[in-house]
Amino acid sequence: MNPEIFLERFDKAFQRYGNKSAVPAVPNFELDVYNKLLNLFQIGDSYYFIIDHRTLSLEMVSKELENVLGYQTSEFDISFMISKIHPDDHSWFLGIGEEIAIFFSSLPVHKRMQYKVQYDVRYLKKTGDYVRMLYQGILLEQNEQGRFLKTLGVHTDISHLKREGRPILSFIGMEGEPSFIDVSFKNVYVERKEDLTARERQVLKLLIEGRMSKEIGAILKISKQTVDTHRKNMLHKKHLGNTGELIGRAIREGWV
Repeated sequence: MNPEIFLERFDKAFQRYGNKSAVPAVPNFELDVYNKLLNLFQIGDSYYFIIDHRTLSLEMVSKELENVLGYQTSEFDISFMISKIHPDDHSWFLGIGEEIAIFFSSLPVHKRMQYKVQYDVRYLKKTGDYVRMLYQGILLEQNEQGRFLKTLGVHTDISHLKREGRPILSFIGMEGEPSFIDVSFKNVYVERKEDLTARERQVLKLLIEGRMSKEIGAILKISKQTVDTHRKNMLHKKHLGNTGELIGRAIREGWV
């Protein structure tokens, strides 16, 4: 997805969580309380941040950010954070946001602070490498109408646990509330111009069958060079490094 289009759609989606009220409905949390809350999340190298939904900004980011992703806290804001999401995860991320909005709007206001949101997407480190980050977040403050005022989010590097596959969204119930694991959500923002063409799908199907470029060319009545061009175009569209990765993702995600 085009980065500018992605950020525009993210901004529109994020507005629903904002609230211009200057007076929170519950007392502000102190920093030591935030630190205690991290006991709910710690499973690896992590950093945490607090989103102020009244200003759509980060109230604070923990210093562990530099160790995990390599960035300085002074340069890290919501736009910067979102811009580092892997291009292939843009549409997943926006779909997750839509499902989160649906889920919380279905809950009574008094139960919205009893759920932890959990999902994973890939982020770009300062080194240029992508890592898979698990997001876990809870609502810290809301107003009387249930609009978000502050949320606590934790990002944990889980690359050692999960390298590939689609993101998984879950809502974890606390204080006796039921949990909802691997919740379905729509990948609704995929740009059609980035989809594989009919010919590329034909080539991909034959690659999955284990056929070589020359054989594929003979079957489709095109040259070997044209087959190789289609393969390279698919790698470029999907931001993949080699044909093996292309075949693996195609099988897992049902591209053909």
